[in-house]
Parts: sequence; structure tokens; C-alpha cells
Amino acid sequence: EVFELTGYDRVMTYKFHEDDHGEVISEITKPGLEPYLGLHYPATDIPQAARFLFMKNKVRMICDCRAKHVKVLQDEKLSFDLTLCGSTLRAPHSCHLQYMENMNSIASLVMAVVINDGDDEGDSSDSTQPQKRKRLWGLVVCHNTTPRFVPFPLRYACEFLAQVFAIHVNKELELENQIVEKNILKTQTLLCDMLMRDAPLGIVSQNPNIMDLVKCDGAAIVSWLTEYHMDSTGLSTDSLYDAGFPGALALGDAVCGMAAVRISDKDWLFWFRSHTAADIRWGGAKHEPGEKDDGRKMHPRSSFKAFLEVVKTRSLPWKDYEMDAIHSLQLILRNSFKEVEAPECETKTIHTKLNDLRIDGFQELEAVTAEMVRLIETALVPILAVDVDGLVNGWNTKIAELTGLPVDEAI
Repeated sequence: EVFELTGYDRVMTYKFHEDDHGEVISEITKPGLEPYLGLHYPATDIPQAARFLFMKNKVRMICDCRAKHVKVLQDEKLSFDLTLCGSTLRAPHSCHLQYMENMNSIASLVMAVVINDGDDEGDSSDSTQPQKRKRLWGLVVCHNTTPRFVPFPLRYACEFLAQVFAIHVNKELELENQIVEKNILKTQTLLCDMLMRDAPLGIVSQNPNIMDLVKCDGAAIVSWLTEYHMDSTGLSTDSLYDAGFPGALALGDAVCGMAAVRISDKDWLFWFRSHTAADIRWGGAKHEPGEKDDGRKMHPRSSFKAFLEVVKTRSLPWKDYEMDAIHSLQLILRNSFKEVEAPECETKTIHTKLNDLRIDGFQELEAVTAEMVRLIETALVPILAVDVDGLVNGWNTKIAELTGLPVDEAI
């Protein structure tokens, strides 16, 4: 739609990866132009300052990168300097203008694709109306080989299309996360069942097992006292070679990434990943993970010729939700190991699955019952009680708050 509305020579969708480098994931061009689809670009091609401005101004148009700038004169009576960061008339940085000309892109129109940041619960001072933080997912980029001006109504329509696209991206990501979280929760529940049935080795040998918790190519429970991570409760890396493991090259492609957590003084749980077997096409400059913006050394790239990098000694990165699942299992296993090593200790906490508690003795039954009642009454979710016939005969405080009716008045 943007391609047809604006008439630009090239329109592409540019996605930012977790390490901030970008990739062209979709593209449409007029005949005769070299395609950029599938090319990766280093994070420094779009500096953090530019990304910050895209979060404030969702649309940026440059009609002619070769046009001369027009100076803006400030009234001498003003006691402070004006900033044009929020103005569409702001002149682009000379480095970016040269960058465009080197790409043979004389005019451009760029629209930000902003979505909710799923890693943050809220960033509002008003606790009653928390607002989700936003993040720059990517850009819709239009290039033209000749000067081009797009009037405001058309730019506004394109901005609306970019917002609709952002909503779709956000919904797709939320749906994907919900499916992943549901599968993780289901697997965790089954693993807990195995532990409660005194079958700890089943989490490795049976189906499902810990390999189903997160995507990996192998996992094992071992007793290992490491020299370099003795005090660590866990570590993760997508490259054992980069992490300094001396035997990384000897392991070959089979083991490149690893996530490990300590579950007892001697026991560790490991997940291993093989190499990605990925070929990445870079658009003239490779992204270096440690490379940062340096305003004093900003200079435009002169080469955009694609070259191929074969990724070796590196696995797929460990995502945040995968590490959350691993750490949750770590806590479950720690508690399970404590119960196995000290069976004489009385249960002092109620596990998530109350129906799996093993109750020994009438006194312990009373204590657990009292604790169950307390948990139900203080729960932040509504809980109903039913009799043997399935009729409601009670509910907790949360339902009373939602309905405005205490259980005594309603029944």
C-alpha cells in the first residue's frame, strides 16, 4: 500500500534484532534496482540518537539529500537555545545525507514501527493506570533515486498504515509469547508431577523431559565442580568459544551454546545447543556486538556491496522467556533436592500444586489446611468452592471485592 500510495522507487521493512543490528525482512522495488531483501546492517548505521528521535517523531521525510540547508535564526531575546528535534523541518545530519547519496537514495520517507515492550510491566508514576513501555521494533523505509516530496495528507495516511502494521506485529508477538508460555507451563507441570512421584531421573529420560522446556540439542544432569564458576548459580552463552571455554573448538559444531544452573552443591543442569548453521548477508559492513555509537567519529559508509559471513562456533541466542523457564525449573529442582536430602524436615511452604502435597499425620494435616485457607482467602484471583454436587457454597475475598457481596449474603 505504501509503495502504491507514495510512488517511491523502493519500500522495505527494516527489523531491529535483539543486538540492535537491522535486517531487511520485506521489500518491493521498481524494476532495475538492486534488491536489499535479506541484507543485515550494523547497529551503528542507525545510531541510538536517531532511534530516540523516531520514538518521538514517527515520520521523517527528506526530499532531497543534495539540497542546501536553510538557516533558522533565533531571536536574541530568548534566554535559551531552541531545539528542532520535534520539527519535521529539522535538517538531517550531514553524515546521514552523505550516507543516502552513497546509497544512490536522493529522497527518503521513514516511518517508525513502535510496539509494546513485552519485557517491562509498566513505566508510569500512576500506579492505578500503568502504561506499557514502548520500543522501536523496526522501520518502514521508502527510498527514491530522484528528489521527491510527499504532501502532509499522504504522509499522514502512510503513518496510519505504519501504526496498523505495528498493531498487527504486536498482536502476533503477544500470541506467540502466549503459546510459548502455555507450552512451558504445561511442561513444567508435568516435570513437577515426575518429581512429586519420586522420579527425578524421569525429567531427563521420560517424555516430556527438560529438552522440551526450551529449544536445545542436548541436556544432561552431571556433578561438576568448575574452577571458574564455583560461586555462580548459573550461566548462559551462545558461544562457548567466546566465553573462554578451552575445549570449545574440540567440541565442534555439536556444542556451541550452553545454559547451566546449579541445583545443589555438586549438581548442575545443562542445556546445549549446536551451531546455527546460518549464512548472514551483510550490507557492506559487519555488525560487531561490542561496537557503540561514537559521535566524534561519525562518518558515512561508502560501500553497500553485500558480502557473506558464515556463522561458526555460535548457537541461537537464549531468549528471556527461555531463561525464565530455566530459572523456574532450577527453583523447583532445588526444593525437590532439599526434600530428598532431608525427608525428616516438615513441610513449611505450600507448593504450587496443593493437591500433590504428601501429608503425614493429623497435626500436619491441620497445619496444611489452615495454610490452604489462608492462601485461598488472600489470593489475587477469584476462587469458588463447590460441594459434591457441583453447587457453589463459598468463595474467597477476591470474588467478594469484585461482586460487592460477601458469601454469607449471597448464599
